[in-house]
Amino acid sequence: MQKSQQAFLGQDDGSAAMALLAWYDRERRLLPWRAPPGAKQDPYKVWLSEIMLQQTTVKAVTPRYETFLCRWPDVGALARAELGEVLAAWAGLGYYARARNLHACARAVADEHGGAFPETEDGLRKLPGIGAYTAAAIAAIAFGKRTTPVDGNIERVVARLFALTALLPAAKPEIKALAESLTPAERAGDFAQGLMDLGATICTPRSPACGFCPLGAECRARAEGLAEVLPYRAAKNARPTRRGVAFVAVRTDGAVLVRERPLKGLLGGMLETPSSPWEEVAPRDIEDHAPVVATWNKLSGSVEHTFTHFHLRLLVYRADVGQGAAALRAAQPERCRWLKRDELAGAALPSLMQKVIAHALDTRAGRKPVAKAKPVGRATARASA
Repeated sequence: MQKSQQAFLGQDDGSAAMALLAWYDRERRLLPWRAPPGAKQDPYKVWLSEIMLQQTTVKAVTPRYETFLCRWPDVGALARAELGEVLAAWAGLGYYARARNLHACARAVADEHGGAFPETEDGLRKLPGIGAYTAAAIAAIAFGKRTTPVDGNIERVVARLFALTALLPAAKPEIKALAESLTPAERAGDFAQGLMDLGATICTPRSPACGFCPLGAECRARAEGLAEVLPYRAAKNARPTRRGVAFVAVRTDGAVLVRERPLKGLLGGMLETPSSPWEEVAPRDIEDHAPVVATWNKLSGSVEHTFTHFHLRLLVYRADVGQGAAALRAAQPERCRWLKRDELAGAALPSLMQKVIAHALDTRAGRKPVAKAKPVGRATARASA
């Protein structure tokens, strides 16, 4: 950073950091994982919140965080939990690799570190699911290390403070360096959380409230009339659309057939209704993919869901089967099981599959079958009751 930039932001005397910390002490958000400014933070709470907040909003996370903490109040309790329990509790939060890594990390901390999180960035980064940002956040907030996590809020604040016009994501290293130049030697964790709060409440993506910003007088983007448009971002590639067929088999007692996905890959370890592969074109003949020998009824409409890298459109077929007659023909029948209606709410079903099941079980007008498929071929395995 050039000397003129340092002077502009008061970095010669640390006045920018002092102004932000004073604002944070007065205006900080009261969040269940935070200790008061200057107080010792619980590393477990910091870690749990940081993992849960990835790709998710504070509003969505807060009630789920409190449920998690009530059920697993410390890292040892979480380490003793079964993965399926953790995945079920995570259902609906998305990005399910986070839940798998959360569980693996808890076990690593319990088994390899005596239940205590490493205090350094390097030590933290060796744990499952902890990358550069999360390691810096835990080191700064929980252990007071002078390090600088940079999330989306901090990225935006720093880009505006310095009127940085380089395109994201290429500008990330420069933003990281500028953020580090602002970080004080003391209270680095409070400073990082102050920048996060500033981005979340004042320096927002649209219509920033510059008049209320503790750094407004020193913000170059505000001075140059760029606050509402920075940071600049490179155009994103359009998401491709994938298509497939989902099969919802319903027994006469109301139980629904579900299948556990492989641990590795998208939605790993979660439950799903059996489906065809998700490809550019949905299969014409469903016989090769249907999991149960039955007459499958195609439902009107489709279920759509957007993942990070693609958009998914699923046609939904439903079959009503007898309790003793349904036979599985899945490649891995041991991964399949029946869940009764009252068990669905507590199961490890991602939001996509919740939508699929809701679509199939909805018998209102417009949801009735519009076409019938031929009965699928011979059974290869008997379903368990």
